[in-house]
Amino acid sequence: MTSAAEPLVRVSTTGVVTTLELDSPHNRNALSSRLMAELAQGLAEAAKDPEVRAVVLGHTGKVFCAGADLSEATGDDPTVGPRGLVEIQRAIVECPKPVIAYANGHVRAGGLGLVGAADLAIAGPAATFAFTEVRLGLAPAVISLPLRPKLEPRAAARYYLTGETFDATEAARIGLVTIAAEDPEQALAQVLDALRLASPQGLAESKQLVNAEVLRSFEADTEARVEQSARLFGSPQAQEGMRAFLERRPAPWAVQAD
Repeated sequence: MTSAAEPLVRVSTTGVVTTLELDSPHNRNALSSRLMAELAQGLAEAAKDPEVRAVVLGHTGKVFCAGADLSEATGDDPTVGPRGLVEIQRAIVECPKPVIAYANGHVRAGGLGLVGAADLAIAGPAATFAFTEVRLGLAPAVISLPLRPKLEPRAAARYYLTGETFDATEAARIGLVTIAAEDPEQALAQVLDALRLASPQGLAESKQLVNAEVLRSFEADTEARVEQSARLFGSPQAQEGMRAFLERRPAPWAVQAD
């Protein structure tokens, strides 16, 4: 188990680039309240540092992010978790520095919201993606705030409804990631080299332009998506689905083809 003294988000700055690495192996980098708080702090510090030109959101291990921490899914206020994820996604979108998601591992459920909120996303050959919510009695509610303005509509319908796993090439085709690379480190280096040539003002103003539609999504739909997520997490069907997942058994509604 991870001790309280060990950070769940490792922060490092080299030159003009701050890297925030999700490092919570005991729960596959799930979005626990503590991990989200550390991520928010790292983003805030990078945002106010005049020397930082770009932020890389990466991960240790074979999982970028497994989504919500299901062990925290029940509580006195069911809106706390969804609202926390909204705030992290919006912090990524509103950070004046470009945020680059760097995934060369598995990305599931809420983890796709982090990728979708990032300005650029690079996925390596080990990256896989899935909107697994539907199989638990849930829906990709709050992560739709940054994702629906970016995803190809037919692909969103397919993967939201089926929960199928897809690879980096497909993720690039549907607009989830920017680059699917056999050598993701080289692809990241190329993007960072380009960003080093840009002015801080130019980056901040250009980021506002490309994120205008995403911010409109947050303004229009945040409360409805938080309410939807909280309602679903508290429903009997989702509670059973999450129990089945944690106990590594099929959900009661899962049926095999004849």
